[in-house]
Amino acid sequence: MPNVQLPPKESNLFKRILKCYEQKQYKNGLKFCKLILSNPKFAEHGETLAMKGLTLNCLGKKEEAYEFVRKGLRNDVKSHCLPQSEERACWHVYGLLQRSDKKYDEAIKCYRNALKLDKDNLQILRDLSLLQIQMRDLEGYRETRYQLLQLRPTQRASWIGYAIAYHLLKDYDMALKLLEEFRQTQQVSPNKIDYEYSELILYQNQVMREADLFQESLEHIETYEKQICDKLLVEEIKGEMLLKLGRLKEASEVFKNLIDRNAENWCYYEGLEKALQLSTLEERLQIYEEISKQHPRAISPRRLPLNLVPGEKFRELMDKFLRVNFSKGCPPLFTTLKSLYYNTEKISIIQELVTNYEASLKTCDFFSPYENGETEPPTTLLWVQYFLAQHFDKLGQYSLALDYINAAIASTPTLIELFYMKAKIYKHIGNLREAAKWMDEAQSLDTADRFINSKCAKYMLRANMIKEAEEMCSKFTREGTSAMENLNEMQCMWFQTECISAYQRLGRYGDALKKCHEVERHFFEITDDQFDFHTYCMRKMTLRAYVDLLRLEDILRRHAFYFKAARSAIEIYLKLYDNPLTNESKQQEINSENLSAKELKKMLSKQRRAQKKAKLEEEKKHVERERQQKNQKKKRDEEEEETSGLREELIPEKLERIENPLEEAIKFLIPLKNLVADNIDTHLLAFEIYFRKGKFLLMLQSVKRAFAINRNNPWLHECLIKFSKSVSNHSNLPDVVSKVLSQEMQKIFVNKDLESFNEDFLKHNATSLQHLLSGAKMMYFLDKSRQEKAIAIATRLDETIKDKNVKEILQYYAIFSWLNPGMQNLR
Repeated sequence: MPNVQLPPKESNLFKRILKCYEQKQYKNGLKFCKLILSNPKFAEHGETLAMKGLTLNCLGKKEEAYEFVRKGLRNDVKSHCLPQSEERACWHVYGLLQRSDKKYDEAIKCYRNALKLDKDNLQILRDLSLLQIQMRDLEGYRETRYQLLQLRPTQRASWIGYAIAYHLLKDYDMALKLLEEFRQTQQVSPNKIDYEYSELILYQNQVMREADLFQESLEHIETYEKQICDKLLVEEIKGEMLLKLGRLKEASEVFKNLIDRNAENWCYYEGLEKALQLSTLEERLQIYEEISKQHPRAISPRRLPLNLVPGEKFRELMDKFLRVNFSKGCPPLFTTLKSLYYNTEKISIIQELVTNYEASLKTCDFFSPYENGETEPPTTLLWVQYFLAQHFDKLGQYSLALDYINAAIASTPTLIELFYMKAKIYKHIGNLREAAKWMDEAQSLDTADRFINSKCAKYMLRANMIKEAEEMCSKFTREGTSAMENLNEMQCMWFQTECISAYQRLGRYGDALKKCHEVERHFFEITDDQFDFHTYCMRKMTLRAYVDLLRLEDILRRHAFYFKAARSAIEIYLKLYDNPLTNESKQQEINSENLSAKELKKMLSKQRRAQKKAKLEEEKKHVERERQQKNQKKKRDEEEEETSGLREELIPEKLERIENPLEEAIKFLIPLKNLVADNIDTHLLAFEIYFRKGKFLLMLQSVKRAFAINRNNPWLHECLIKFSKSVSNHSNLPDVVSKVLSQEMQKIFVNKDLESFNEDFLKHNATSLQHLLSGAKMMYFLDKSRQEKAIAIATRLDETIKDKNVKEILQYYAIFSWLNPGMQNLR
């Protein structure tokens, strides 16, 4: 039976174990554990066993760690004469172990068990509150913060944490009461500016605004204005609240002052227009003219009226705007005006003005042949031609765009923007190799420019030039490690998502899946990194940023990078489910059966070369891995510690030969269904998975949700026909399921058979290539004898077709052709 309490000598050793753990001196900590446990009297001392387990976990020895912690717990349970504090400590350590393994639910259970034995333990309560906010158990978080407030009412974090709990639960009144109670305890001079107190005031005001307490928010911000550091935000809040309260005259003065501070912020002009309640176009133009006189160097007061005016007035204002910017040389001029290109009248006016400038500048160095005075510099013509290249590229007139950009390059062959634009035009044409070539030319003009380097790498990846892209990025990555690995460490997700698409196009599904899982891990790490801020933000009083962080993390996987990676992963898993990768040697035997001796010899020679090349690449990778492992080991030895838990290595060959591809696809689908439900692709991908699993009700759910977003989507059209056909082929469905399916499909098909439904779809979308391709596929799917007619529809490219865009067609095929493997004849 172990002793109840350690004697002084062993007690001091145990304190040193704790100190070593805190200072990350894990090896020394293990030595002290051994000194205690080697004594037969204390060989089963629970706390020491638990601490040994925790220390081993930090050294990456998870199995041993769990073994020692569980042993400590078992000893405590068996020994009824042990104090509760020792059993509590074991449960606490077990919780820390579970937390390090990201098993947060299990960790919470351990902490609760520990609290049953010591309900007022501050450290366990703090650790529990961290897990509760991490898991968004807001009710539990509020209760735990209340306990902490009762135990430590003088600590700032106790009040702030409790108030934040109510704020996140949208109980604004209680949150405001707590914040005000706490604010009154802060002794800050009215004339002194203290950053942390300023943040508290601004957070208090944010809660008021979210509670729609506009009058209280205004009075509050005016009362404490002198004690707030962010003076700009004070004015913005005033303007917003005055508008909400209908105090328009005061609001207009605030927005005028804000425009004086920053005349390029469009939101301030929007606020000013609302405050002045301008009813006519003339009044609005007059305001912009006055501001333009006050701020002659500002662009926005001259740009914004272009959104408002039509016809000849637009021509007059646009003429002035363009001349000024062309004369001084403004590369982003087209970007500034691009939002006007929804209006065909304005497009034609811009085109007429700029083409006239170009013709006149070529002949007389003036914007118009009827002008006199100082001539324009040669660079003016250059920027006009650059603008025209962008203009015609936007309109899809690529031949004209290339003519103008080539003319500009001929006059100034050292300007990066020109080569960048030429590459962009070729990208839009669909000639990705040529686009990458010209982007490489652009980056060669300034090899120290990281932006153009990244763009060049991106264009190379679009052209499936993966090795070249990696070499391009290596100019800015850490020496001594491969660019691919370093970019993964830096969570460079634009590069990884482009790699995914390139590998997918090349049929290298294992490599693509590896990148998909790497991106997923990045998002997991970003979510997990919240732990660092739960205590830091309360200590530093960065409360507004903290709440924004929590809200961002809640929708993190809505990000485009995650969606791209998840969509590609799902598509690849569907492909692998439909066409599992076979053993290569067997496949070669099958392929060689129908070959002549000459063809067989040629094939075998090609295979030997490929095997030799693959072997060399594998050896190179092996050497690189060994070198990296040595570097990592050296680093760990220097720091005398190792990271807790090494992640499973992502091996492409294993990933592309997964046993349950549909289950893996669902793992990527779930976050999309939860967070990206407004994107039709989410539901169509879900349908493709459930279609293969034979889940009819889930298929119905998916097509209904997609139908609600866009009933005319071509991919949805395919899904609907496949779904209806599948339902009719399964006569053994339960009566209830069959009845539900019949009722719901009736609402979509409206008494039409599938052939008629498809014919109507083709008829109503006769000018859309994507819709025609989809309709043709379904025509062939429903009736194989109509293959010739389907091909005729799919290959129709007359003048009535609107979307003859290479990019869209390639994207269409990437999504549809291999999700419908039986339709390859149409390709």
